[in-house]
Amino acid sequence: LDVSMDAWNFYYTCLLSLWLHRFYIYSVVAFGISIWIVIQFFKTKKNVTASEGTEDKLVNGYATLQAKEVYVAGVKIFYGSQTGTAKKFATGLAEAVISLNLPVEVINMADYDPDDCLPEETASRNVCVFLVATYTDGQPTESAAWFCKWLGEAANDFRFGKTYLKGLRYAVFGLGNSVYVDHYNTVGRNIDRWLWMLSASRIMTRAEGDCNVAQSKHGSIEADFEAWKAKFLSRLQALCRGEKKPCSGKCKKGKCKSSRKQSKESSDHEHGASEYENAEAEELFETSSEEETDAEEAGGTNSVVDVEDLGNIMSYMKKAKGYTNARIHVWALVSVLSLADPWLNCATVVTDALIYFLFSGYKLIGSHSGVKLCRWTKSMLRGRGGCYKHTFYGIESHRCMEATPSLACANKCVFCWRHHTNPVGTEWRWKMDQPEVILQEAIENHQNMIKQFKGVSGVKADRFEEAMTAKHCALSLVGEPIMYPEINRFVKLLHQHSISSFLVTNAQFPDEIRNLEPVTQLYVSVDASTKESLKRIDRPLFKDFWQRFLDSLKALSEKQQRTVYRLTLVKAWNVDELKAYADLITIGKPDFIEVKGVTYCGESSASNLTMANVPWHEEVVRFVQELADLIPDYGIACEHEHSNCLLIAHKKFKVHGEWCTWINYDRFQELVREHERSGGSKTFTAADYTAKTPRWALFGSRERGFDPSDVRYQRKNKARDISGC
Repeated sequence: LDVSMDAWNFYYTCLLSLWLHRFYIYSVVAFGISIWIVIQFFKTKKNVTASEGTEDKLVNGYATLQAKEVYVAGVKIFYGSQTGTAKKFATGLAEAVISLNLPVEVINMADYDPDDCLPEETASRNVCVFLVATYTDGQPTESAAWFCKWLGEAANDFRFGKTYLKGLRYAVFGLGNSVYVDHYNTVGRNIDRWLWMLSASRIMTRAEGDCNVAQSKHGSIEADFEAWKAKFLSRLQALCRGEKKPCSGKCKKGKCKSSRKQSKESSDHEHGASEYENAEAEELFETSSEEETDAEEAGGTNSVVDVEDLGNIMSYMKKAKGYTNARIHVWALVSVLSLADPWLNCATVVTDALIYFLFSGYKLIGSHSGVKLCRWTKSMLRGRGGCYKHTFYGIESHRCMEATPSLACANKCVFCWRHHTNPVGTEWRWKMDQPEVILQEAIENHQNMIKQFKGVSGVKADRFEEAMTAKHCALSLVGEPIMYPEINRFVKLLHQHSISSFLVTNAQFPDEIRNLEPVTQLYVSVDASTKESLKRIDRPLFKDFWQRFLDSLKALSEKQQRTVYRLTLVKAWNVDELKAYADLITIGKPDFIEVKGVTYCGESSASNLTMANVPWHEEVVRFVQELADLIPDYGIACEHEHSNCLLIAHKKFKVHGEWCTWINYDRFQELVREHERSGGSKTFTAADYTAKTPRWALFGSRERGFDPSDVRYQRKNKARDISGC
C-alpha cells in the first residue's frame, strides 16, 4: 500500500508541475514548430532555384522562353483574305514564330467559330494575331464576314458585358488601299476597336499595310508587313520573358514620349499585356483607333449638342458604326424642340431609335418599327437547340422573325434588357408607317440577316434554306406592339403570308386587347401581383396603371384564341406573392402561364438589378410547383431548363391523359382564313388548333426540354448565361 501511495504521489507531483509550467511548455512547442517551418521554407526555395538553374542550362540561353511560368503558350494567326495576300503573310509570320520555339496555328476565319472558341482564348495564354483585308466598300472579305459580324454584335450587345474578352491578348495588321480613302483599312480598324471594347488587351499598336505604293510607308504592302513583323516578334519575345510593357515604361497614360514628330497613332503605345486590375484601368489603356478619338470628340455618354452640330454628330455615328460610349441624347433635344414645332414629334421615335438601333445591331424599319435576329434563331440554324417556344409550342426557332411595329412603350421595367434606350409614351403621337411597308421591310431585313450565315461553320444547309422563309413572328422585340394603330391590319398581313403571330403586351391597353383580331397566341406580361410591386417593378407611366392592368386581364379572358400569362421572377422582388398571383389567374383565365427567371442584362443606370436577383432554376421550379398547388384547374406541362423557364397549362389541354400544348400551325392558318372570309362571323377557339406535346418537352423528362434531335453546346468556363428571349 505504501509503494502504491508513493507512486501516486510521484505522478501527482509531475502532473501538477506540468500544469503549473504549461505556458513554458506551449512556448517551447511553438518555437520548435516555427523553426521547422523556416527550415522547410528555405529548403523549398533552394530546390526551386536549383530547378531553374537546370532549365537554364537545358535551353542554352533561351531559358526565358521555357521558364516555369509560361507567359505565352502559343500564337494563333487569323487571316481573312480575298486574293491570298493575307494568307501569304500569315504563313510567313507562322514560320518566324516557329523559330522562337513557340507553338503556332494559322486559322482561316471562314473555318473558325468565334462564338464557341474566341472566349476560350481569354484563359489560354495565347497571343492572337489578326491579319485582315478590307474588301469592296469597306466590307470584310467573304472568309471574314461572319467573324466580323459576330464580333461587332458582341461589342455592341450589353448582354455580353464590357469584360467578355478580358484576358485575350491580340495584335492587328490591316491590309488596304489608301486610294479608297473612305474605306481605307476599315475592317482592321473595326476588329481592333471591337476587341478593345470587349476588354481584350493589345500587345502593340495596330498597323496598316497599304497597297498604294505611293502612300505606303515602306514602299509596298509587303515591306509594311515585314516592318510590322519585326516589331511584333520583338514584342512577342518580350512577352515570353514576362515583360508586360511594350516600351521603356516612362509613359503617361500609355502614351510614349517620342522625340520625332509622328502621327498620333504611331506614337501611341498601349500597356495592354497586363490585365485590368481595377475599374480605372481602362482609362489608362489608350486606344489607337481614330474612330474612338472621333467619338470622344463628338461627345460623351451624357453630352447634349447644339442643333448646328447634329450633322457632325450623325456623321460620327455613321463612321463609328456602334461605338457605345458615344450615344448622344438627340431624342431629348428633339423633344424640347417639339414644343416649338409639333411636327418634330413625328421624328421623336426615329431619332432616338436610329441611334439605339445603330448601336445594338437592330434593323430600323421606317419611323417606328424594328427587326432583329434572335440568338435562338442562330442556335437552331446550327443544330444547337431552339428557344422555349420551340419546346412549349413547337415553333421552328430558325424560322422565327422577332420584330415590333412600335418601339415606344408605356412601362420602364427594371429588368428591361433594352436598358430603356427606346422611347416611352402613353399614346400614339408619331408619324405612322403603313403595315404593308413594315412587313415587307421586316421580311427583307430578316432574310438579309439570315443570308449572312451562308457558309458559316456549323450551319445546317437544310435549316438555312428553311430559314429564308419566315414561318413565325414574335411581336415582342421591344416596346408595345399593340400601341400601333394598324396592329390588326399588320397581324392579318402576317397571316396572309402564312406567318403565325405571337403578340406580347404589357397589360396597359385593355381596349386595344378587346379590339384585337385573332392572333396565334396572345401574351400579357404579369410581372407583379399587387399594385405596389407592379409600380416598383414595371414603373408604368399611366397614373391609373393598376386599373388598366386589371381591365387588361379581364379583356384577355374574353379572347377565344390561345392566351398566356408571362411571369418574370425577380428574386427579392416578386417571388413571395403566390396567393396574389393565383387571384390574378382567376381574373384572366389564361390558357397557359409561362414562368421564367429574370435574365441578367448587365449593369445599367436604369436599373439596380444584379446577379443576386436571378433565381436558380430549382427556385423557379419550386415557385411553379407551389403556384400550381393553388390553381387546381392547371398543371405543370413543360420545362425548358436552358431558358430557366416552365409552362403551366390549363387542364383542358390534357387530352386523354396527354398534354397538347403544341400548335397545329397549318390548321390555325386555315381557321383564320375562314374567319376572315366570313367577315368575323365564323369563330374558332384555342382547342381547334392544338397538337400533341412530345415527350422530351414535358416537365420531368430526362431531356428537360432540350430537343434530342439537336446537340446541346455548353461553353467551357462560361461566366454567365446571356440567353434572353
